[in-house]
Amino acid sequence: MDIKFCLLRTSLALVTMEAGGLPLELWRMILAYLHLPDLGRCSLVCRAWYELILSLDSTRWRQLCLGCTECRHPNWPNQPDVEPESWREAFKQHYLASKTWTKNALDLESSVCFSLFRRRRERRTLSVGPGHEFDSLGSALAMASLYDRIVLFPGVYEEQGEIILKVPVEIVGQGKLGEVALLASIDQHCSTTRLCNLVFMPAWFSPIMYKTTSGHVQFDNCNFENGHIQVHGPGTCQVKFCTFKNTHIFLHNVPLCVLENCEFVGSENNSVTVEGHPSADKNWAYKYLLGLIKSSPTFLPTEDSDFLMSLDLESRDQAWSPKTCDIVIEGSQSPTSPASSSPKPGSKAGSQEAEVGSDGERVAQTPDSSDGGLSPSGEDEDEDQLMYRLSYQVQGPRPVLGGSFLGPPLPGASIQLPSCLVLNSLQQELQKDKEAMALANSVQGCLIRKCLFRDGKGGVFVCSHGRAKMEGNIFRNLTYAVRCIHNSKIIMLRNDIYRCRASGIFLRLEGGGLIAGNNIYHNAEAGVDIRKKSNPLILCNQIHHGLRSGIVVLGNGKGIIRNNQIFSNKEAGIYILYHGNPIVSGNHIFKGRAAGIAVNENGKGLITENVIRENQWGGVDIRRGGIPVLRSNLICFGYSDGVVVGDEGKGLIEGNTIYANKGCGVWMMSSSLPHVTSNHVSYNGLYGVAVFSQKDGSSELPRGHRAQENFSEDGDAILWETELEKEDDPLRRPITIALVESNSINHNGASGLYVQSSEALHVITNVIHANGDRGITVAQSSQPTRVANNSISCNRQSGVKVEAQCKVELRGNGIYDNRGHGIITKGDSTIVIENDIIGNRGSGLQLLPRSDTKVIKNRIHSFRAYGIAVRGRAKALVQENIIFQGKTNKTIFQQISNNRECVMQNNKFLVFKKKSDTWRLVNPPARPHLETSLRRPSAAHNGQKVTAMATRITARVEGGYHSNRSVFCTIL
Repeated sequence: MDIKFCLLRTSLALVTMEAGGLPLELWRMILAYLHLPDLGRCSLVCRAWYELILSLDSTRWRQLCLGCTECRHPNWPNQPDVEPESWREAFKQHYLASKTWTKNALDLESSVCFSLFRRRRERRTLSVGPGHEFDSLGSALAMASLYDRIVLFPGVYEEQGEIILKVPVEIVGQGKLGEVALLASIDQHCSTTRLCNLVFMPAWFSPIMYKTTSGHVQFDNCNFENGHIQVHGPGTCQVKFCTFKNTHIFLHNVPLCVLENCEFVGSENNSVTVEGHPSADKNWAYKYLLGLIKSSPTFLPTEDSDFLMSLDLESRDQAWSPKTCDIVIEGSQSPTSPASSSPKPGSKAGSQEAEVGSDGERVAQTPDSSDGGLSPSGEDEDEDQLMYRLSYQVQGPRPVLGGSFLGPPLPGASIQLPSCLVLNSLQQELQKDKEAMALANSVQGCLIRKCLFRDGKGGVFVCSHGRAKMEGNIFRNLTYAVRCIHNSKIIMLRNDIYRCRASGIFLRLEGGGLIAGNNIYHNAEAGVDIRKKSNPLILCNQIHHGLRSGIVVLGNGKGIIRNNQIFSNKEAGIYILYHGNPIVSGNHIFKGRAAGIAVNENGKGLITENVIRENQWGGVDIRRGGIPVLRSNLICFGYSDGVVVGDEGKGLIEGNTIYANKGCGVWMMSSSLPHVTSNHVSYNGLYGVAVFSQKDGSSELPRGHRAQENFSEDGDAILWETELEKEDDPLRRPITIALVESNSINHNGASGLYVQSSEALHVITNVIHANGDRGITVAQSSQPTRVANNSISCNRQSGVKVEAQCKVELRGNGIYDNRGHGIITKGDSTIVIENDIIGNRGSGLQLLPRSDTKVIKNRIHSFRAYGIAVRGRAKALVQENIIFQGKTNKTIFQQISNNRECVMQNNKFLVFKKKSDTWRLVNPPARPHLETSLRRPSAAHNGQKVTAMATRITARVEGGYHSNRSVFCTIL
């Protein structure tokens, strides 16, 4: 019996659908035999029928969708094994798209006068093939009328001349795809055409397989081999479920073109070229294509599903989850934790007295204590031995990012990031940036989505003011994925780009646009390459495991690089050189095999609020004229130095937290002129800040920082220098002397500041606290080193040590509670003026043989030793100082009796009289006077002020950091 008749007889029973009716499973089995028109009619019967038809999604609708010869799997070619959310919706979208080419027929009929009195002509079907009505496509076209359907039966059809389409027709191949091959060159002169289920090959006389200049062409489920397709504006095209083998699509001034679910394989050049600004003259199909795009599912993220967060990184990086706000500390021991509790060789076990080290420097051997009081009282002496109290305050470390970065890093612990450093989702970023949201929603020129580009030379080439939008595509095993040049704009959303033999995305000559939510990895060159005034917005991408850098900006390239995850690249995560000047903010750059960010060869850039961690080389590497602004970043857990300022490096390094790197916090080399200000440098394995001269010419760079590498297409990177701009940047105020200013340098493994330089240096208004060696060590300083208004306290050895032949001026510093001497000097030109040198365990000031020192207007005290100790034939002028007496068995001043080169003038000695005596530092108050010194623009930027601490902080650090080179340079 006919199934339709059965359905009509039982329709009433189904309408009532009561408990006694047929089961729903049986009705689904019956309806599974209906064709598409019958399903549509049944869904209009009633609400119950409509819901029943919808319930057939995984059965009948799936069969209809996969059985259609005009389309393929909805997720082909990228995810053919993944079922769509709704088979019915996927079939509906394809069905509507397949009818776009006929939309102008309605417009044409409605515009004809007396259309109501005309009899509508039925579409004819013309058959072509052996034994059919026509033998060739050309003969069928000669007889075709408007919107006729021409069916090509299996076979190979070779046209000897160019075919000109003069009337709108539909050309369809019969049977399976591949059974009908058409060797022809077609030139469309009509308003619309559709071609389906065909294999196109070029004719013998022309590589152009299809061309249109004004009309609309639609390709469905076709294969194109070894030829060209050309569409010129105001022409439009719509291509779906097609395969292009070594075929080039050229789009010139097209107002709108849609390529969906297509595969591009083995191209010898670009697979798709989009050239010229979209034409302002639009054909009839433009509005229908735009409506079709807007009605289809969007690729923009939602609150519930964000592509940026969908990639599971656990398999690549067990310590990192993009959803977390924490950083997990790996390893068994922090870089500044004590290696052993055993005493140093040569010391007496359990001794609590200060021992005399090399050069007469006192080194305290007492065990570390918890943070205690400010004065030595109650620390290692009995109360009956204390004959006085001295009131003063120690400047402690300043919080920058909160408590997580004030304590030592504990292995396995999790550090909470402040909200300003947590990655946002793409949806959150677009909601904050309305301009980016508008750009992401715009459609102009060519739309390419859900396509696969593989195993060829180039993917998409956009040039000469072209516009292209790419969504959800895969680019793999190409020379490059996307190139954007000559004032063109691209929008790239949620694409996968990997295993390119050159850069993944390449922008030059003022290219721009939006690159957001993409997964870019395993490329041979940079993931994104920005040059020659290009200025894209790079947002919420994952750029990782590249064989070179993640992002390269050079040759006056610009751009905004924001909220990306850049990790595990072989070279620098972001490389800026040759006057590149991007804005880099809010990124997480980690686990790179070179520097996190490298600024080289006159590169610039504003680098702010990034998390740069666990990189093999410096977190940020600046050299050879690099002059960035590095502000408010977290640079931590690196395997070398936090910030490296190499030869001729410059720039402003301000307000950063440089924490727990295994090398130095900041490493500065010769001829560098950075301004290092308002940073929190703590718990680094070696020096907090190290300044070294490298005049021996050994300036070789590690892999990842090589300036001679090939960054230009023509193989000559130096050509960029001919096109550089000279820009005045108000963020970079020029300085002529390296400046270390207003930093908190604390709890580092070696000296807080180490200077071995032949160039001038200013060290001003810093807090240098609780470091594992001296507060400041000046090992070499042939040019003046000025140390002014610093708080130097609680360091494991002396507060300041000046080696022989050094020129140092110490002025206005507060040097408190260090475990060695306050100041020890062998320098031949040392000026110590207006300092407070109080409460140190060794002598307040120790002058070693052959030193030449001026000691003027200081307040000096040592609890256990001498206020001033002059060793050997030291030359000194000691004038107008106030010197407090310490223990009863020590004198205030010690010198060799026959040393006539030590001149004492107008000094004031304060000797205790009774046990309750209290001396206070007044007129002026305790130094340094930081409140006044910090009222300058650089420090005020972050609103950070050094506050007096009521307690002193002791450091538990690993000893033995006496190397004169950082990890970075030792490896070299």
